[in-house]
Amino acid sequence: MKILAIETSCDETAVAVLEASGGIKKPKFKILENIISSQIKIHQPFGGVVPSLAKREHTKNLPLIYKKLLRSPAKGGKSYNLKPNLVAVTVGPGLEPALWAGIEFAKALSAKLKKPLIGVNHLEGHLYSSLLPSKSSKNPPDGRQIKAKSLKIIFPTIVLLVSGGHTVLLKMDSLTKWKTLGETRDDAAGEAFDKVARLLKLPYPGGPEIEKLAKIGNPMAIDFPRPMLKDKNYDFSFSGLKTSVLYHLRDNPKENTADMAASFQQSVIDVLVGKTMRAVDNFNAKSVMLCGGVAANKTLRKSLAGASKKYRVGFIVPDMRFNTDNATMIAAAAYMSVLRKKKLPLKANGNLGI
Repeated sequence: MKILAIETSCDETAVAVLEASGGIKKPKFKILENIISSQIKIHQPFGGVVPSLAKREHTKNLPLIYKKLLRSPAKGGKSYNLKPNLVAVTVGPGLEPALWAGIEFAKALSAKLKKPLIGVNHLEGHLYSSLLPSKSSKNPPDGRQIKAKSLKIIFPTIVLLVSGGHTVLLKMDSLTKWKTLGETRDDAAGEAFDKVARLLKLPYPGGPEIEKLAKIGNPMAIDFPRPMLKDKNYDFSFSGLKTSVLYHLRDNPKENTADMAASFQQSVIDVLVGKTMRAVDNFNAKSVMLCGGVAANKTLRKSLAGASKKYRVGFIVPDMRFNTDNATMIAAAAYMSVLRKKKLPLKANGNLGI
């Protein structure tokens, strides 16, 4: 099955073509096209994503990206017929104005190509991103024509799905069966990174800036709280941690910014890793999976990998380029949705859960 997918849940306009096979138990994917257009520079002056601007840029960029898709460098810049079997589009969660831009474009494209259209859950895209081919040194930088093997998931696995809008812990028993163990009660981890970055007067997006600054700071310099780490449940809360940073900055205006960034980051990571590994222990999991935008944080990846090794369980994390928003993961989730006979309404749902 060849799937043409569109992703516009936030500030990345993404289109991809994925070739899927293998069925529901052993899915295999080959990335034929993968194009992403970032809006970071447009939203940077506002310190965050402006939904109306995001929609405007998606509406402007989608036709241009699709045109670029049809003149693939893989074909020597010559036009060719994609001939997809299916068109897929993200319907939520995300910013609803941005989501609608993708949905309306997908509807028009589906009608033009005379191919069925399916709505996809963005969070399931992150969940299935671990099935995408692992990059090899021989692959071109844009990810085209990847032939590397997919990562092997050993079940049951504990999934830490952590992004700008979500922090969720799942127990996954198979590619089609999972249960939510806990989630954030307020700010998601990625959201906390962005808010603390603004407090420290760092540019948007805040997560990468915090991580960069933390490299030269002392993570033990400031004893920030580890919210809910000792609670017996698997829920998260990061709004109080953000407030602690605010008060510390107010009371210590000359504090080393790098130390604050490193100490804040360490606090978040300690909570994420601690709760994840407790779930591993309690549910006798065989592996840990990390996915979502915050999975691009190298310190978190290293910490969770180290903890997994200590517990003697497997560690699974998608290639870096599949952690942040992209359409390849939406195509993979679309394939699994078809096999599961799962249909979502073709309307934007900003609060869609997993």
